[in-house]
Amino acid sequence: MCGIAGVFNRSGPVEDAARLLSRMLSRIQYRGPDESGIYLNTCLALGSVRLSIIDLKTGQQPLSSSDGNFWIAYNGEIFNYLELKEELIQKGFTFRTGSDTEVLLNSYLAYGTECLNRLNGQFAFAIWDKVKEELFIARDRMGIRPLFYTWTDNTLVFGSEIKTLFEHPAVKAEVDPVSLSQVFTLWTTITPRTIFKKVFELPPGHFMKVTRKKTLIQSFWSLRFPAEPESLFKGSFHDAQEELERLLTNSVRLRLRADVPVAAYLSGGLDSSATTALIKRVEPATLQTFSIGFEDGEFDETPYQQEVSEYLGTRHYAYTCTREDIGKYFPEVVWHSEIPVLRTAPVPMFCLAKKVRENNIKVVITGEGADEMLAGYDIFKEGIIREFWSRQPDSKIRPLLLNKLYPYLAQFQGRNKSMLRLFFGYKLNETASPYYSHFLRWHNTSALLNFLSPEIRSTLDGYEYQDDLTSWLPDNFDSYSRLSKAQWLEVFLFMSGYLLSSQGDRMAMANSVEGRYPFLDYRVVEFAASLPPQFKMHGLNEKYILKSMMHGHLPPSVLKRPKQAYRAPVAGGFFSDSGQNYVQDLLGEKDILRTGIFTYPAIQRLLEKTRTSSLVTEVENMALSGVISTQLLVHQYILRDSHRPALSELRQCRIFVEDNPVFN
Repeated sequence: MCGIAGVFNRSGPVEDAARLLSRMLSRIQYRGPDESGIYLNTCLALGSVRLSIIDLKTGQQPLSSSDGNFWIAYNGEIFNYLELKEELIQKGFTFRTGSDTEVLLNSYLAYGTECLNRLNGQFAFAIWDKVKEELFIARDRMGIRPLFYTWTDNTLVFGSEIKTLFEHPAVKAEVDPVSLSQVFTLWTTITPRTIFKKVFELPPGHFMKVTRKKTLIQSFWSLRFPAEPESLFKGSFHDAQEELERLLTNSVRLRLRADVPVAAYLSGGLDSSATTALIKRVEPATLQTFSIGFEDGEFDETPYQQEVSEYLGTRHYAYTCTREDIGKYFPEVVWHSEIPVLRTAPVPMFCLAKKVRENNIKVVITGEGADEMLAGYDIFKEGIIREFWSRQPDSKIRPLLLNKLYPYLAQFQGRNKSMLRLFFGYKLNETASPYYSHFLRWHNTSALLNFLSPEIRSTLDGYEYQDDLTSWLPDNFDSYSRLSKAQWLEVFLFMSGYLLSSQGDRMAMANSVEGRYPFLDYRVVEFAASLPPQFKMHGLNEKYILKSMMHGHLPPSVLKRPKQAYRAPVAGGFFSDSGQNYVQDLLGEKDILRTGIFTYPAIQRLLEKTRTSSLVTEVENMALSGVISTQLLVHQYILRDSHRPALSELRQCRIFVEDNPVFN
């Protein structure tokens, strides 16, 4: 696993290239603390920082082809690299290293852009063809590994994280109000937008070709669900269960490939318990597992974590995330997320990765993706219940089903029926909308827009997020089942833009830890998409096929327990007894007026409510996190005056000026 950065100047040489790339790479040195390298051409500067996991001795980057005409910088893992290597040897390719980097480069030489369809992995990479003067950049199907870019005049600047781009003297950070409105409605931006103006992400499953005259961005894969019943998986439920088990087992086996120890996260829920059980089945040797717990019983799953660990016989390490930790590490989490976050949930993941690294572990296998692809979230149930209720909108019984989904929401305690109907009845009868499953979430979150300043809101007059989102919908989206529509939206928006970013790649790599996700093997994803909805959501029984598959392999308590949403304390973390002085500063009138993002009277009311009330709603908690994180981003990236780490010197770096390596 690594971090990459590069600059391509269509008009001439990259000015002060070695120093510029060193600064860009230094900003993300935590992504690759083991080695670094830079390649310099007349119009291109390309670099990498490396976290060595496969081929520790000879896997340095950037790496050239045998003839020196192609160079690659690569972030990720190609899990089927051994199989691809055998194919390439049969085609006459020779190899100087044992790395998957060289396999990836030779795959591109052998198959061109078609190589992307042969890769089973998580990746973002750049390949330079110095003869054609063509740059090829690609990102994995699910968007597990990030890649961002911007243009300044005729120069393309790109990197694994946005912070690398801002080291270029011509690239300035400025908050995009439209992107901010998307975050404060959808929890994230709509690709290819980022929170910063003129800074874009390469969408998942896309590649980019750049020459001196042209730029091409094209999709090579996208998530599709069957639009017609005859296109669904045709076997029995038992057949589907066997196939899912086969695919997941193979996915785990591939993701255990490493020249360093591989551990696993164990949350106590079904998904991480399932991946841990599969690891033990593939490799019965002692497995290290890691979990995070909380002081507050409302969030804690420690008993389930311990039970699964004892059941599977893992060497388990459990850590507690305190309220003080939430406030203490939140600025670092925002720095690494590079986007406002509406929940504090990334903080415990940051703390957990920190503990993993302290135990000298570089690789962890986790359960992300199961909820999205096998219908585990309550939002899927919510859509089913709301549609059922919409058939008899005056029913007093049907809306009560919703009360069972969110027992942790304080405003619904005591079965407040009128509040329940008001809250969940939003656009109840608009069942024909492609966004029916998510209308309610987005409507509730959009209350955060009321905290924006009049100046920011005036720039949003007439803007509708649906216009941007609709352009990404598959052509046959209207023919999808209700569940498939909801799953597609969750994957497209929430998984890549939030879950895999703010809680996945960023929190792990901030601590030099690589996460691997068996449920996001593209074969598992495509198979799950092909399943009849009732195989995944059986009535209101979520992840039905996974529970059936794991019967007898996990404790019954784990299989039968209701879904517990992963959450973390919010107000208690910012206003704990030890106090977080920066929160008071960021939310003070002086700073609110200085940044110009929010209106102070609304912030003042929010601050008073969240500090003193025992009944704080989820929306108010999201507002608190969103406002604090936005204020932090402005200081970190725009004002550059606080809450940002100093730029350290890049450690020993190998620099290639064409064929002449120089060592710093």
